Amino acid sequence: MELFNNIALGLSTALAWNNLLWCVIGVSLGTLIGVIPGVGTLATMSLLFPITYVLEPTAALIMLAGIWYGSTYGGSTASILLNLPGTPANAVTCLDGFPMAKQGRAGVALLMTTVASFFGASVGIIMMMLFAPVISEVAFKFGPAEYFAIMVLGLVAASVVSSGSAIKAITMVVGGVMLGLVGTDVNSGVARFDLGFPELQDGIQIVAIAMGLFGLTEIIASINHVKSSDRKVDVSMKSMLPTRDEMRRSWWPMARGSGLGSFFGILPGVGPTVAAYMAYALEKRTSKTPERFGKGAIEGIMAPESANNASDQASFIPTMTLGIPGSVTMALIIGALMIHGIQPGPQMLTEQPQMFWGLVMSFWIGNIILVLLNVPMIGLWVRVLLIPYHILYPAIVMFICIGTYAVNNNVFDVYAVLAFGIAGYVLRRLDFEPAPLLLGYVLGPMLEENFRRAMLLSRGSFSTFVERPISMWVLLFTALLLVWGVRSSLRHRSNGKLVQAPEPV
Repeated sequence: MELFNNIALGLSTALAWNNLLWCVIGVSLGTLIGVIPGVGTLATMSLLFPITYVLEPTAALIMLAGIWYGSTYGGSTASILLNLPGTPANAVTCLDGFPMAKQGRAGVALLMTTVASFFGASVGIIMMMLFAPVISEVAFKFGPAEYFAIMVLGLVAASVVSSGSAIKAITMVVGGVMLGLVGTDVNSGVARFDLGFPELQDGIQIVAIAMGLFGLTEIIASINHVKSSDRKVDVSMKSMLPTRDEMRRSWWPMARGSGLGSFFGILPGVGPTVAAYMAYALEKRTSKTPERFGKGAIEGIMAPESANNASDQASFIPTMTLGIPGSVTMALIIGALMIHGIQPGPQMLTEQPQMFWGLVMSFWIGNIILVLLNVPMIGLWVRVLLIPYHILYPAIVMFICIGTYAVNNNVFDVYAVLAFGIAGYVLRRLDFEPAPLLLGYVLGPMLEENFRRAMLLSRGSFSTFVERPISMWVLLFTALLLVWGVRSSLRHRSNGKLVQAPEPV
């Protein structure tokens, strides 16, 4: 009965006209931001942050949250149509979403990502409603050793994201970790690996890496190989419906992706990007036909999209119940509360139940609004593919440059996009996949920080990683996954040699 009373209290708060209005504004802005590559959720929330000074605290919270999870919905659109991840969490969607668009099935991909996004968000909201206090206590038990083990697991899983050689995938992961180390040392404050460029002392911007490796690389690779007259785009409702087989293949990936996303969402600092990559890696590893991934497999978009949306919602659990921001975005939301004299933490559920449950119920309303916004727009987004390439490609490059520059107002980031675009093209020619590099970049700094913190707490003893039960089991699972991956690669290689062997005379 207490849960139903809380739901009723939350609905009465979320359906108040001013809160509902700011929910619509937030999710609409989030969708628009996600569709436009490179602009970034954080930049938009920062620009709109001064509005929170004059809003009621609940309305301010609902608006900022709507921008946060709404951007993930919109981010898949550019990933599928243009191979440009609207947000870093949508980068893995490019792997199978863009091939589906090239096959003339962009409508199916966009519709199914909307379904996956709503499903994943719903699971995340239910987790927050039912288990917020319990899950927060579990997450609170995670120390540096546990986080380090989770990061190692993520990096090993990234090696199976690639459809090519495992050795090449590991090389890309290591390269991404090395890129993540560029900048200022967390402990000493000393600049490192900046090559003498002051602009690199804050590190390489993830927007520059994602836009260069995915967007600009695709333009460079395709500019001499596409003809506008060859493209046929069907925007009828029938063309957007998936086949019965695709529906059958979608349910379990959505369920597994939502579970992974909810788990990683409650871990401060991990976030939707890691959840999306882990969900993709899991689906590829458990699939009976992993060779379909990277060529338009429906599971390759359903799992990561449900995972990153579930993670978006679940990330509010440590933020609201423990007062621990899992990302810079969550730190902004905490800042909006503190402006109004509200301290997030365990006491918030008892001292501010109207605000907490109003926010939770606004998630349901916001996600329903997002479905109503996105489904009718699918036909319009698919028509983007009808734009002649001699117009579309310069426009994409313009958006990439504007979005990248707008993050820090720094021309150097635009040059970095060009460098990564050229590097990405060379890597593609050599059959190196870009996705593991991006995940290595995201996890590298967190891996280093938690490793050094764990070593400091244990006075330099490596045994801390196996003495703590959670980290021990995670590392053991990682070792098994690594052995499984190497064995599968060797078996695949030996099977390939048998197929290519000439028949005896």
